[in-house]
Amino acid sequence: MTDPRTDLDALDLKLLRALARDATQSASALGRRFGLSQPAAWRRIRRLHEIGAIKGRRLRLDREKLGFGVTVFLGVKLARKGQVSLEDFERAVSAIPEVQTVEHVLGLYDYRLRVVARDLPDFERVLRRRIMTLPGAGEVEANVLLSEERRTGPLGGA
Repeated sequence: MTDPRTDLDALDLKLLRALARDATQSASALGRRFGLSQPAAWRRIRRLHEIGAIKGRRLRLDREKLGFGVTVFLGVKLARKGQVSLEDFERAVSAIPEVQTVEHVLGLYDYRLRVVARDLPDFERVLRRRIMTLPGAGEVEANVLLSEERRTGPLGGA
């Protein structure tokens, strides 16, 4: 298996770091910053998309300003492995609007969920009425998010 990073040079890595911090930067601004013309910067960015180094852009919403003041990470252990398909559980949990991410993990729990709610009573309602009634839902552990630091990813700082 080849290492995909071998196709990336130092300038590609600088572009990726800059875009990881702020994906709204134009090719023109990035080109000026790194000594490239706008078309050369645009071609490099397009190539990074084509080889899969960039998988799109994300819009980050301020959950608190939208009325979701609580984020909880749930570890969910399936109650009856083999009796409930993973696909059925994933399909059902993904249909719950408050569930932001569903991650199938290896370890003590089978799934890790990121759940948002207006407040703790709202989270309790989501947990009792939606999550605990899912097919195969068993043991659950909740961790309330206190603070979050945003990282640029595996490439680190600029």
